Amino acid sequence: MSYFAAAVVRDDSGWTAAEVSLRGATDIDEVADRLRDVDQEADVSLLFVEADDAYLVILRLDEGEDLRVFGSDSAYAEESRLGQLLVGDLKTSVTGLDGDDEPRPAAGGDEESEQPAVDPEADPVGDADLLANLGISAQKLLTLCGTEGMLPADVTAEICEVLGCVDEVEELREV
Repeated sequence: MSYFAAAVVRDDSGWTAAEVSLRGATDIDEVADRLRDVDQEADVSLLFVEADDAYLVILRLDEGEDLRVFGSDSAYAEESRLGQLLVGDLKTSVTGLDGDDEPRPAAGGDEESEQPAVDPEADPVGDADLLANLGISAQKLLTLCGTEGMLPADVTAEICEVLGCVDEVEELREV
């Protein structure tokens, strides 16, 4: 299974991005350590792991502590060793929806507006609220991840556009 792992870290000077190798990682704590190593002084550190155009995992550290993880689909844990390492220990329900553990697509405005087709097979896991204070609500994240036709790279780009670091991540893809 192939993957792309991009860390985006924010400090006083703004966002920077770096590719992170997860090769040989033995547990989620080691992955968190690799994220910390990108910038020890970062206020916020995010790691986007995209696998086989099917799965997205987002890890977050605030000031190097309190690891939070979200996975777009629990099936990733069954598909690969890396998936098991990243999302295998997460609860099967999503947290971050004001006490409602069932993911629902965000309303797209008025009743007559078209809703994007949502993948009924997706089973997101973890903390969907991990980007809420950065401008991406749990509902928005779940909608992005569940929209048919959206690849993990598309979701990462949408999130990074809101954060203001899309150019930095796209430069990593081109290398």
